[in-house]
Amino acid sequence: MSSPVPTRAQRNRTSAESGATAKPEIDVERDHRGESRKGATALVVGANGVIGRNLVEHLVSLPDWEVIGVSRRGGEDTDRVRYLAVDLMDAQDTWEKLSGLTGVTHLFYAAYQDRPTWAGLVPPNMAMLTNVVDAVEAAAPGLSHISLMQGYKVYGAHLGPFKTPARETDARPMPPEFMAAQQEFLEQRQQGKRWTWTALRPSVVAGVALGNPMNLALVIAVYAAISKELGLPLRFPGKPGAYDSLLEMTDARLLAKATVWAATAEQAQNQAFNINNGDLFRWREMWPKIAAHFGLPVGDPLPMSLTEVMADKAELWQRMVAEYDLEPVSYQEVSSWGFGDFVFSWDYDVFADGSKARRSGFHEFVDTEEMFRKVFDDLRERRIIP
Repeated sequence: MSSPVPTRAQRNRTSAESGATAKPEIDVERDHRGESRKGATALVVGANGVIGRNLVEHLVSLPDWEVIGVSRRGGEDTDRVRYLAVDLMDAQDTWEKLSGLTGVTHLFYAAYQDRPTWAGLVPPNMAMLTNVVDAVEAAAPGLSHISLMQGYKVYGAHLGPFKTPARETDARPMPPEFMAAQQEFLEQRQQGKRWTWTALRPSVVAGVALGNPMNLALVIAVYAAISKELGLPLRFPGKPGAYDSLLEMTDARLLAKATVWAATAEQAQNQAFNINNGDLFRWREMWPKIAAHFGLPVGDPLPMSLTEVMADKAELWQRMVAEYDLEPVSYQEVSSWGFGDFVFSWDYDVFADGSKARRSGFHEFVDTEEMFRKVFDDLRERRIIP
């Protein structure tokens, strides 16, 4: 019979006891970038998403990191990564699966549950984070850091025009908003503890991952592939004003580097950081370059709902998979039209000030046009798109 999940009082007592006893020393050295050199065990929660997957890949490229990936589906173990399939919404399952992870030193939280309303996002996403922290904090006496992945929703970017450039010191929007609630939870939970936290705030993240509800690069790539198959030009499908608004992106690989830096640099402890590529663009300038990369002419912008116009393209996509010998992934996995509609509806500027991270020691940047090209080429090499 499985052991019951401890009550909150029992968990608080366990945490208090662990804080009162000597914490085992973790043999961690740091190089000039603040990256852990040995003795660190990373628990990446949300390991199959575009953010988590790239974070795992970055961690295994560094020396002496042990990596454990957590997701609902789990994953295939390698010599550097062990995967666990966990239902984070289930407190019992989370406790049972994570309570044996006594060696975790760094918790990287990038899990997300989508809901149809903004208010509806709060309960599931708060529950998952709480379940994970309850289990890991009690199990791992050497826990030194919790990293929380956020986004520009903490500035109200999802609601409409907001103050730009957004800065980490800006006032939060009127609740409910799950990202702000998660940070407040960590701030309160950390009081009197020996672990620290950071919150990373990327813009729209681009990278390679399937089945992710928020992967704009994959939306564009599949939209372009289907347009080409149908002999159509590549038309910008968003609102007219969105074609000329200022926007920025965050490369998933850049975000991974920034996340590890923030988790291991003393000057970054208990703070939030905007993480973006470092440049701004307008779709009016970027869209023709994307079209050219796919060998497509550019059509005049035409506002349309991708959710609606692409709803009947599953059969076409399966024919393309067979004809071009693509990976046999389902139509539902290769794109998220709703997220594309969401981003292409921004007829207002969406960007934040990323200078705080640079002032604190993280100096890397990415050219957004080059990022798009690399992601599209990677999708081709992996036989996700023709």
